[in-house]
Amino acid sequence: MTNKSLDYYMGLPYTIEIIPDEETGGYVARVKELPGCLTQADTWEALHSMIADAKRAWLESALKDAEPIPEPERVQNH
Repeated sequence: MTNKSLDYYMGLPYTIEIIPDEETGGYVARVKELPGCLTQADTWEALHSMIADAKRAWLESALKDAEPIPEPERVQNH
C-alpha cells in the first residue's frame, strides 16, 4: 500500500489528451497514464472541471482498493 495521498496524485502533471468529437460536436478527454480515466463534455469550458472530476474519482477508487497508481513519466524519471 502507498503512503501517497489523493492530494499528492492530484498535483502530479498527468498527460491529458483532448479529442474533438466530430459526431456530436463536443470533446472527449482522457488521462493518458490512468487506464480508463476519461470523460466527455459539450464545451471546452466544461471539459476542464469534468476531467479533474474523472481523475479524482479514478484516483479515489484506486487508493480505496489499494491498486497501483501510475505516475507521469516526467515524475518517474526524476
